[in-house]
Amino acid sequence: MVQNSLAQRHVFPRMVRFADIDSLGHVNNVRFFDYLEDARLGMLHIDPYKAGDDPFKGLVIARHEIDYRRPLGFRADPVRVETWVTEVRPVRFTLRYEIRDDDEVFVTATSIVVAYDVERGAPRRLTGDEVAYLKRFLAPA
Repeated sequence: MVQNSLAQRHVFPRMVRFADIDSLGHVNNVRFFDYLEDARLGMLHIDPYKAGDDPFKGLVIARHEIDYRRPLGFRADPVRVETWVTEVRPVRFTLRYEIRDDDEVFVTATSIVVAYDVERGAPRRLTGDEVAYLKRFLAPA
């Protein structure tokens, strides 16, 4: 699929919570998966987008890959979880993330997301509306 140089990134502000901090004084590595999930839900389910009756129903994660760039400690201001799409295929798509502020990138990550038919218990094809929505965020990795 052709990538769009004018693609936008979905930006999700995420507060660092006391419960996120481990004994070393920074966000625990496992907690970053919560940050990614919050941003993914914000992008695909919460934002004012309607692709039929239930957009993106039945998505499952096939793979997560995460790179920890810098420690993130407790702070009063939220970090930004920026999310964009790097690939769209018939039954899956790839999301890329940066957890960052204006000056630093703390985490980069990638998720492969598969469209899933819950009733059949099997992968399904992405709908035309879903693909059109994802293309808004399609950009190089």
